[in-house]
Amino acid sequence: MATVDCSTNGEIATLTLNNPDKLNAIDLAMWQQLAASMQRLAEDDAIRCVVIRGAGDAAFAAGGDLEEFVTARATLDQALHYHGEVARALNAIADCPHPTVALIKGACIGGGLEIAGVCDLRIAGESTRFGAPINKLGFSMYPGEMEGLLRLAGPAVIKEILLEGRILNAREAYEKGLLTRVVGDEQVEDEAYATARRICSGAPLVAGWHKQWIRRLLDGRPLSEQERADSFAFLDTEDYKEGLSAFLEKRKPVFKAR
Repeated sequence: MATVDCSTNGEIATLTLNNPDKLNAIDLAMWQQLAASMQRLAEDDAIRCVVIRGAGDAAFAAGGDLEEFVTARATLDQALHYHGEVARALNAIADCPHPTVALIKGACIGGGLEIAGVCDLRIAGESTRFGAPINKLGFSMYPGEMEGLLRLAGPAVIKEILLEGRILNAREAYEKGLLTRVVGDEQVEDEAYATARRICSGAPLVAGWHKQWIRRLLDGRPLSEQERADSFAFLDTEDYKEGLSAFLEKRKPVFKAR
């Protein structure tokens, strides 16, 4: 049975796209599970970072489950519902206050690329492959799914991926801005979780604020007076006082997200 599995190790949660018999292809139920899991984790103050990965080493996710399209996405109403659920899952990842890290091995295609694209950081192995060759399948990418990739890599790169239907290797994907780091295949897991631990060592409120302000600034509107004032909300937090004290006392800070 295809599932999205959730596990936790201290402050780090891991969501695993688990459908290895189909290279972790994502069916509608998995998209719904992914959205529900992300929404639940977003409300969990004990979590400071979420790692998203595929089961096994062959694929992060090889796209949507195409066999399901024949029955679950055959009409306009079905398509609107289906891709609305996909967009809901992608938005849940993008909107999560906790930083997200994509741990990428093997194929990262179609819906897999969309998921990785809305994560905050993407760590991939040298042999990973990226693309969305849906021009060869006769359907276009839903705008609600394209948005995250467009924000990440820009129109020129997304046009190349969609119009040519090319599959990019890891180095190409990195050079085009789709990846944060590329490491040896045997190092991907260690590097992704080391990244998560570095995130967890920082003040969690600050991580959330940085995500919030980056997204706000990307919309192009000038900040209001209230927003400029809100950017100093950290002044009233215990974590700010702890961070300064720890620096002056030459010790590691202990942040409590308050």
